[in-house]
Amino acid sequence: MIEAEWWDAEDPAELAASAAGDIQFIIESAIDARGQALIAVPGTGIALTVLKEVAKAKFDWKRVTIVPTGDCLVAVDSPLSAAAALARIFLPKGARVLPIGSDNADYKAAGRAADARLEDLQWPPDLVWLDVGANGETAGIFRGPDLDEALNGPKSRRAIGVMPDPMPKDAPVARVTLTRAAITSARTLIVALEGDDAKAVLEKALEDGPLSDTPIGRVLAEVTVPVDIHWCPA
Repeated sequence: MIEAEWWDAEDPAELAASAAGDIQFIIESAIDARGQALIAVPGTGIALTVLKEVAKAKFDWKRVTIVPTGDCLVAVDSPLSAAAALARIFLPKGARVLPIGSDNADYKAAGRAADARLEDLQWPPDLVWLDVGANGETAGIFRGPDLDEALNGPKSRRAIGVMPDPMPKDAPVARVTLTRAAITSARTLIVALEGDDAKAVLEKALEDGPLSDTPIGRVLAEVTVPVDIHWCPA
């Protein structure tokens, strides 16, 4: 059974301070231990509030590489681009932000290209941060025809292209995502979410474990490290 510890905050500002402190410690520890840090994070929602706090730390940011946990297949100047959002925060600090998405209409090919790009990184990640969508999606792993491959594909595969079904109304495009194997290989893992609805989805997913019908439940069921969960009301 997954070992999870909940950290409840009163509002997004308190959540940001708490989660940012965790992430800063993980980055600093990785730099001290291995001379570099690799983290995979969301590029939307509460994540951006947290990451702006993380960016205030005075690290040698040139030693830090950041990749999105998932991204839309859109042009880099699109407001849907997670990589662009992360770049705006971290490139001025000197960190490396590695995109995994593109505007390639062939989402399978885009996934293969992302997987090849990630092969150049020193794996495993020091941190993977998961979000929780309204229907239990996480990273870029959605229900749809590619769910099983994202969850159960070769363990050597780090990224894959996926086509959500049903398509999210706020971002009706294909995705590239880290695979479950890539996520669960991380040295540390955190989850951050807002609102009672998301909390209920996550609690049910944790209760159901490997029998969960949600991507977040299926991913977390394979996690072997303790997970810190940061939550605040919406």
